[in-house]
Amino acid sequence: MDEYIDIVTQDGKPTGKSELKSIIHQNGHYHNTAHVWLYTNKREILLAQRAASKSICPLLWDVSVAGHVDAGELIIQAAIREVKEEIGLELLPDDLKKIGVFECFQSYSNGIKDNEFHHTYIAELKVPISQLIPQIGEVEALKLVSFESFEKILIHIGENNHFIPSNKAYYELVLKRIKKIF
Repeated sequence: MDEYIDIVTQDGKPTGKSELKSIIHQNGHYHNTAHVWLYTNKREILLAQRAASKSICPLLWDVSVAGHVDAGELIIQAAIREVKEEIGLELLPDDLKKIGVFECFQSYSNGIKDNEFHHTYIAELKVPISQLIPQIGEVEALKLVSFESFEKILIHIGENNHFIPSNKAYYELVLKRIKKIF
């Protein structure tokens, strides 16, 4: 889907301009995304496998939920909307704890220039994974991994189609912030 997205400056400030996502990725405009990492009280983190049809990193195991912030949309609204769309889970603003904004500026061999600011939240997953509904075309599969397994994935980042190696510091910080809760 080619929705309109707000363009921000290289420092993440609003420009007042919006453009289609395809144009933003074609021209490398800076823009916002919402990331939500879900964890359980059993010290597990939900990973989502990107759909095989995705133009960037198909079948990669990564963040629980992520998506673009639509034009005019508040970032927290985008986070809540994306969680509902991608895994069928309803969250409230108070369920989310923002842990930071992370720069992710990457170009891909297919011509996409993806200059994103990941507004990143964590939230407790309070329902069984079996109740989640992966969105066709976005999410191929879901799985829970223990904190220890998450750490092993980071040691071997990029293997077995888990995580983007250049974002290792981001994943380490997410794990650190989730572990602080326990």
